Amino acid sequence: MHHHGAGHRTRFEAIRRHLDADVMVFSTLEAPAVMATGTEWVRLDRDDRVERTETGELLDPAAPDADASVGGLLHWAPLGHSGHASRLGMIAAALASHRFDAFVVDVSVEVTLLVRLFGVATVVMTQPGERVDQPHQLAFAAATRIVAPWPSALMLPRALEEFREKTRFVGGISRFDGRLAAGQGVVWAGSDGDSSSDGGSDGSSEKRDDRGGLFSVLVLGGGGGSAVGRAEVRAAEEATPGVRWRVLGVGAGEWCDDPFELMCDADVVVSWAGQNAVADLAAARARAVVLPQERPFGEQNATAGALEAAGLAVVVRQWPEPAEWPALLREAAELTPDWGSWLTAGAAARAAAVVAEVAGSTERQNGRVAGDTSAVASGSGAQ
Repeated sequence: MHHHGAGHRTRFEAIRRHLDADVMVFSTLEAPAVMATGTEWVRLDRDDRVERTETGELLDPAAPDADASVGGLLHWAPLGHSGHASRLGMIAAALASHRFDAFVVDVSVEVTLLVRLFGVATVVMTQPGERVDQPHQLAFAAATRIVAPWPSALMLPRALEEFREKTRFVGGISRFDGRLAAGQGVVWAGSDGDSSSDGGSDGSSEKRDDRGGLFSVLVLGGGGGSAVGRAEVRAAEEATPGVRWRVLGVGAGEWCDDPFELMCDADVVVSWAGQNAVADLAAARARAVVLPQERPFGEQNATAGALEAAGLAVVVRQWPEPAEWPALLREAAELTPDWGSWLTAGAAARAAAVVAEVAGSTERQNGRVAGDTSAVASGSGAQ
């Protein structure tokens, strides 16, 4: 499981709830305080930090002489780095001593190839963006299944065209799937991608009742980094008198582990365009201003483009000037987004079903009886 930001672990926890299997997790991240029964967490060494060699020299894995990309063949395999060797060695040792029925990789080209070389079936979690480079295409080719956590009807990257038959577009995976906010007339549930509501089944955001008080805006930052700081948000607040702003996850400001009710209560949510963030917007049926952040391979820009094309959010490519905010908030407040089209309902269960399908196929090939508990591993790389 990738250590950048909080999204990969959040996605794992959402899928884990639907897996009836023993699971071993490999990650640089610390283990959560509470884990599902049957989950073992293996903490890996970092492979992206400068370290001192036995001769006392400093080794920077990102330096040109470390040749981390192997001339463009891979993403991250720095020469002579002990952390890199250690983490792959730990995974290799587990592959040699355990009988895994499937190995979920979120995300790492190098781990995908290592696992497949050990003869273990892989489920590769992918992300949006222009992943047409040689390493990504190699990982997709080696994967037994590819899981894309968004709807194919709204986003079909050209990087996956060649691998369409093995790719499963499961919809946006949200930790809030199935939750109902106080006073909200919509329940997101089921596994077929449909939603139900008091006013219909199209998943659209009906106008909220007039609650009185100030117009409210919730700004949701993320754990993956951003160019936006508190100064920019403060300038937006000053330009919108009569609007109540609450800011989470921006700079060193307030953080909330469970912002679902806040998202449902806000008139407009300002959010980045990460996969988990967008899925949470869908689960909360939020009216949103979405600002894609710079990420490798244009991940968030691709997602934001899909949201804009589908009319699900107001999209701006950079933090707006203060004078632009009043009009942007009005535009977002008038949206009636059909968030049901992001297929958040049941997405985590559908992803788990893909893993179970691969694990079950392995069990049958190995001659184990149906109903045996599968051993499933989840791993990552640094890049």
